[in-house]
Amino acid sequence: MIALLQRVSHASVVVDGLTIGAIEAGLLVLLCAEKGDTDKQADALLSKLLAYRVFSDSAGKMNLSLKDTAGGLLLVPQFTLAADTNSGTRPSFTPAAAPADATRLFDHVVAQARQRHPTVATGRFGADMQVSLTNNGPVTFWLQVPPPSP
Repeated sequence: MIALLQRVSHASVVVDGLTIGAIEAGLLVLLCAEKGDTDKQADALLSKLLAYRVFSDSAGKMNLSLKDTAGGLLLVPQFTLAADTNSGTRPSFTPAAAPADATRLFDHVVAQARQRHPTVATGRFGADMQVSLTNNGPVTFWLQVPPPSP
């Protein structure tokens, strides 16, 4: 699974003119399931992103996690993170999980996140979403837990 973490001052997701998810300070996380991903990869990625130290402590060092700050978590599905861009000028999405598998894994991450973190908002799988954010820093990290080897 892939997660693109962005430290934000605020972020929101709008679908059909309605805000369906919004947070203040915290992390906007774009999530992507790859072929072969299981709950194990999803759980490992969630554990890592909740504990990843991207917020400044009193000395100005990135030493605090989302857990430490109790900031908001906005989870947004984005299959394009799995794009294969190695050849040509059009991305291939063959590394991405099938929609049914990706939806199930996204829903799994959301359910687990809601059990482990106080403020969780989401985008909607398969929707045309308008995502707005103010990237604080800017601070952006790519996290990946690869699918198991065949």
